[in-house]
Amino acid sequence: MASGNGAPPPGTAEKTLGEIVNEVTEKATLLVREEIELAKAEMQQKAMRIAKGAAFGAVAGIFLVFMLIYFLHALSWFWDDLFNWSGIWLGYLVTTGILLLLGALCGLLALRFFKKGTPPAPQMAIEEAKKTREVLEEARS
Repeated sequence: MASGNGAPPPGTAEKTLGEIVNEVTEKATLLVREEIELAKAEMQQKAMRIAKGAAFGAVAGIFLVFMLIYFLHALSWFWDDLFNWSGIWLGYLVTTGILLLLGALCGLLALRFFKKGTPPAPQMAIEEAKKTREVLEEARS
């Protein structure tokens, strides 16, 4: 029982409505902050994966360009000398095939990193928020 001043009598475990509302508000605020932190962490992880994919894609492009510029001619002559072919064009064909394989490998690595990082949405935070909403709706009813 409450005395005339609205406070519960000493020695009781009951809380006032104001204390309960204050506690629920504090916990809800804490929950929202933790959800935001989870979303931030998830977005940073996905952004990092996208950055890695972009870096590997750039490296793939650089490999293809510089390999064509610096090594195509020398490598083609090497194949021609190694196999004693009658025409240098066979050496150029082999070199082109090797460069294609390197470019495809780097491109596949870039695609793999892009797929791991996209879509850049905080999926874990969204699912956690849905679960929280469901629990709160159950508590209301």
